[in-house]
Amino acid sequence: MSNVNQYSKASHKFSTTYWITLYKISAIAALLQLAIMIVYFFVVAALGGKPASLEEYFALFQNSPLEAFLRGDLFSLLIVAFYLGLVPGMFLALRNVDPVGAGFAGLLTLIAVALCFGTNSDFSMFHLSKEYAGAATEAQRSQILAAGEAIVASDMWNSSGAYMSGLFLQGAGMLLSIIMLRNSEFSKITAIAGLIGNGLDLTQHLLHPFLPSMAEVILRSAGPFYLIWFPMLVRDFLRLYKSGDRQYKTEGKQAIPA
Repeated sequence: MSNVNQYSKASHKFSTTYWITLYKISAIAALLQLAIMIVYFFVVAALGGKPASLEEYFALFQNSPLEAFLRGDLFSLLIVAFYLGLVPGMFLALRNVDPVGAGFAGLLTLIAVALCFGTNSDFSMFHLSKEYAGAATEAQRSQILAAGEAIVASDMWNSSGAYMSGLFLQGAGMLLSIIMLRNSEFSKITAIAGLIGNGLDLTQHLLHPFLPSMAEVILRSAGPFYLIWFPMLVRDFLRLYKSGDRQYKTEGKQAIPA
């Protein structure tokens, strides 16, 4: 019987530690997203944004591949990727309030990240840049430029997959922020910043195919709210992690019910 009790306690400790660790993972993911966003602002200020023409893009890849990737979609892709680490902690904290809503938001996020990765064009453009540099005739260069235009039309900003990815990701962010408003584990500032930031981002995604200039203005206005949302998420997740770890150590009880 004592062996059974010892095994049960060890299993209980592993399970509790495992779930609580998700909060730490989510805090790290939010911190990395914040850092990537800030670095991207400095990169754009120092190097400029994405090249305006394919010829300029190909030349940049040949002269400085690193700069080309930095000015491309690399930072956007990384920010989206770290949602895979961010959302599990949100689900864990919010599932007692709205398990269906939190689970649905997690599913939308997973689909959005997969769509985003599937539509990234950086490596395709890098490959075409080498083909363009080695083209011997004007006809070959024209063909490669046409292939480049096709890639741009299907990339993470212009394709149907990209459009749905934005709707799913920002829609999930809005849904999670709404649930946060009903949960005491997250600050109201966190919830409101997430709701406004994701809401503005969702609006610009809806408008981008039809009113790109207006969408750009709305996207820029969403930036400050993300700069509030990510650090507040770091704060809240670390607090949840420390609280759960402290509760387990002092009371010997499972902080997160199965």
